[in-house]
Amino acid sequence: MSGPSPSGHRSGRGRGSMLTPDRIIEAALRLADGDGDLDRLTVRRLASELGVGAMTLYSYFRSRDDILDGMADHVLGRMRLPPEPASGPGEAIRQVGFAFLDMMREHPTVVRLLGSRITTSRPALLGAMEAPLRRLVDAGIPGPVAVRCYGFLITYAIGFASYQLPRPWGRTPAPGTDAEERAEERRQRSHVYSALPIDTFPRLVELADELVTLPSDEQFAHGLEAFVTATVARLEEDRGRR
Repeated sequence: MSGPSPSGHRSGRGRGSMLTPDRIIEAALRLADGDGDLDRLTVRRLASELGVGAMTLYSYFRSRDDILDGMADHVLGRMRLPPEPASGPGEAIRQVGFAFLDMMREHPTVVRLLGSRITTSRPALLGAMEAPLRRLVDAGIPGPVAVRCYGFLITYAIGFASYQLPRPWGRTPAPGTDAEERAEERRQRSHVYSALPIDTFPRLVELADELVTLPSDEQFAHGLEAFVTATVARLEEDRGRR
């Protein structure tokens, strides 16, 4: 008799009847997010995680690409904005920007998926396009400007999330985590810069303590606030001309 699979599920028989497309996609996201490497996600490995044979998965999805599309749809369709409406354009931009960042940090896989795939499923369009655009327009941002804001916010969040992911010292410690460990990571990174030859890297040595904040949540907020300031000022100028 075969023993438990490495994932802890008993291999194979009878488990296929317990599967659903959502359960398969959730397992795929769990593996890919845990690895931080989408290339390691294979149909065979996913089947092993679920305790079924690879052919069983093909009765739900035609190919690995279909699974990847399902992962993108699952994450994008569940993007969440704050329930309360924004009080104005600036707050709406902040809400959408942080919602994108939160989604990408909860599921780092989506950064790679968005960089390699286009999804047109209705749930994905509703969660990650219709809802953010509605929030921006409802806050008083004209439609064409809202589209430009949307484009900036999603690409800014993708770029920042991909930069921050391998630099854990940048993230604000979550409640209940070891804040001192995160502080130690920052100290070590600062030491890397400050230990460089000062004649070759005078600015890096001088700014060592500041450089470790590049992947920080505060840095994301700083860049977002600059965009808010510029956009709100432009909206006010346009209103003044009318």
